[in-house]
Amino acid sequence: MKFTPLKLPGVVLVEPTVFPDERGFFLETFHERKYREGGVPAMGASFVQDNQSRSVQGTLRGLHSQRLRPQGKLVRAIEGEIFDVAVDVRRGSPTFAKWVGVTLSAENFHQLYVPPGFMHGFCVLSSVAQVEYKCTDFYTPNDEQSIIWNDPDIGIEWPVANPVISPKDRAAPRLAEILPALPKYDAGV
Repeated sequence: MKFTPLKLPGVVLVEPTVFPDERGFFLETFHERKYREGGVPAMGASFVQDNQSRSVQGTLRGLHSQRLRPQGKLVRAIEGEIFDVAVDVRRGSPTFAKWVGVTLSAENFHQLYVPPGFMHGFCVLSSVAQVEYKCTDFYTPNDEQSIIWNDPDIGIEWPVANPVISPKDRAAPRLAEILPALPKYDAGV
């Protein structure tokens, strides 16, 4: 199992060890001790909720987070392929408004850990994709916040030209509009 810290602090690419044979394959998709030692989840958090989505090609979901109950997310594609993105939105962070993106697929088995205090989103590259993710806090609808997917102040290079977006995500504000509501960076954490 390989854990690679990416250019944003706390964001980790996980490459599980896969054991293929003539019957198929086996892998550990989560092992608390190994993942903790690899930096997932950071700050001693534990996972409390699992989610799954299914989306068609060109769908873009995000950018989302929660304000008062921020969630860390361990994301993986169990069918198809996605471009998965984390954006640091912690006010005062040295990497504020910076993003990182990776390709997750059912074929590469990779996972991305997105820590609390980061926005998360993904777009579907294959004809269909199913995504599973573990969360470090419960989803609270009235705590959710979003940023428009194509905010020029962030500049994500999405690999889709005309994404399929929900009305809610299409109406999301720009980063500058929600600045006071974003979490504050704590260098001591």
